Amino acid sequence: RHGAGKAEDTSKTSPFHLDLWFYFTLQNWVLDFGRPIAMIILPLEWFPLNKPSAGDYFHMAYNVITPFLLLKLIERSPKTLPRSMVYVSIITFVMGASIHLVGDSVNHRLIFSGYQHHLSVRENPIIRNLKPETLIDSFELLYYYDEYLGHSMWYIPFFLILFIYFTGCFTPVAEQSRMPVAALLLMGPSSLYYWYLVTEGQIFILYIFTFFAMMALVMHQKRKGLVLDSNGLFLFYSFIIALLLIAAWVAWLWNDKILRKKYPGVIYIPEPWAFYTLHMNNLHAAKESF
Repeated sequence: RHGAGKAEDTSKTSPFHLDLWFYFTLQNWVLDFGRPIAMIILPLEWFPLNKPSAGDYFHMAYNVITPFLLLKLIERSPKTLPRSMVYVSIITFVMGASIHLVGDSVNHRLIFSGYQHHLSVRENPIIRNLKPETLIDSFELLYYYDEYLGHSMWYIPFFLILFIYFTGCFTPVAEQSRMPVAALLLMGPSSLYYWYLVTEGQIFILYIFTFFAMMALVMHQKRKGLVLDSNGLFLFYSFIIALLLIAAWVAWLWNDKILRKKYPGVIYIPEPWAFYTLHMNNLHAAKESF
């Protein structure tokens, strides 16, 4: 289906993939966004700290279901897509998400011991007093696997696959460049998830480069008389709305001095879970004291 020898056929188009986009958005919210929430809400005695948590099982399911849905999405593209690039991307995605599973599991379990995500590893009270001090290096290595290597190997192929699919979402028929009502309803949850993905994953540069590549491709194809079909519009508009949400999030927390300290530099995009441990967690503790 994805062989390189097959000629591109721009006369073909695909109907809106409501089933795939719905499953994709649902499992993103439940298995990705929902995994730390499930770990915090469910009773600790059900999942001892030395065993996998509910969030870990969510992550395992995500690592299987997401690449499957991405492959099904690629299969439905009317355009011939590079098979080798797709396969290598999926393999790298699974490896990166699996690395992240281990690091994220330990880091989130540390919350129950007082770890604060709005602080760096060495600034955390439960970490800086460890003896010998070489243990702190081990926790920084764990953080590196979780937040840097795992995220890079997870999100780079993820957005690459979405962009590869996007290249096949063009049609010469202007009437096909419109979204059904179901797509409009699904756009809100999809955009909000991309906001969470970019802010929590700290992948704004990757996201914005993917978005600019989409814009450049749209303008290039427009000169050839091609326009986005319903699936392409859904993906493109979801990225635009997510970008607006990111801008609103940054503007809201622009003057937060504590988060500013953790996220120095030109690009300041706080993580939602860092905001939670800094502000919401304190709020809950204050309510319990009354």
